[in-house]
Amino acid sequence: MSEFFFSYGLFIAKIITGLIALVFAVAIIGGSRKKEDGPTLKVTNLNDKFNDLKSILQHSLMDKKEYKALQKSLAKDSKKEKKSVKTVKIKPKLFVLDFKGDIHASGVEAMRDEITALLSVAEPQDKVLMRLENAGGAVHEHGLASSQLQRISDAKLNFTVSVDRVAASGGYMMACVADKIVAAPFAILGSIGVLAQLPNFHRLLDRVGVDWEQHTAGEYKRTVTMFGENGEKEREKLKVELHETHVLFRDFVAEQRPKLDVDKVSTGEHWYGKQALDLNLVDELATSDEYIVNALDQFDIYEISMEIKQGLQEKLLGGLFSSISKVKDGLASSKNKSKFQ
Repeated sequence: MSEFFFSYGLFIAKIITGLIALVFAVAIIGGSRKKEDGPTLKVTNLNDKFNDLKSILQHSLMDKKEYKALQKSLAKDSKKEKKSVKTVKIKPKLFVLDFKGDIHASGVEAMRDEITALLSVAEPQDKVLMRLENAGGAVHEHGLASSQLQRISDAKLNFTVSVDRVAASGGYMMACVADKIVAAPFAILGSIGVLAQLPNFHRLLDRVGVDWEQHTAGEYKRTVTMFGENGEKEREKLKVELHETHVLFRDFVAEQRPKLDVDKVSTGEHWYGKQALDLNLVDELATSDEYIVNALDQFDIYEISMEIKQGLQEKLLGGLFSSISKVKDGLASSKNKSKFQ
């Protein structure tokens, strides 16, 4: 039995070695070729998507005769509409954006291109919906993200932010720019506060005899540090800076949502959707799906996203790592079986 596992492992090792050699060969060839273009704009018609879903379900629920009659009726109605095209009103558009945030709001680079694209074609009667999921992070990064969203409001387009899960701290800073905030009943909102925390290794370094030197020009070029000894003066300065940032944050929220009792909600606490509605942090309780489905009849709805195309090298490397992971899991499974059976 041990000889079998040895042979099996050797066989797998040869395959992995061959794959690695292949990937490196492709990488060398690909390196001499022109690089792939950057991210491309992807546009999805959500009206068509929802109609396709509906059609698939109808096909499953109806017998062939009923479904055929339905399709015939729909085709007839469509033909009538095309003939009377002069009397058909052009629907306004609803542009749907998505933003899933992290601590650095790294999605802002794609978002700025999406916004630039839609602003180049949007008409005054059109609307914008952003499905936002963001628990906050760095102040300056989320400040930039909010400024990008402000471009939509400045263009005088009707702008709604939908929160299905969370828009807290920097996430709420982004959300409050919208004309309207819609949230799911148990979405988390608020957390209008500022936080700074860091470990300090001074005592550990002192114990092992490591000196830490830091030289600055300017009394407050650095306040608290991870490696040096922090005094009360440095701590107090950091607290002042946090307070000033908090004031800027709450003033920004108050300016965007004048009906909000900002003193009541700027304590750093967060609330669920129903509580947030009572506090005027949001304007309506609904999921993004409800919002979109309710708009299907009145709007032509387009989902806009920046799509990053993977080159041949990335695809091969991704496939290689996936294959290695599967082989590793398979060997672990075989090992466990041989042990416990």
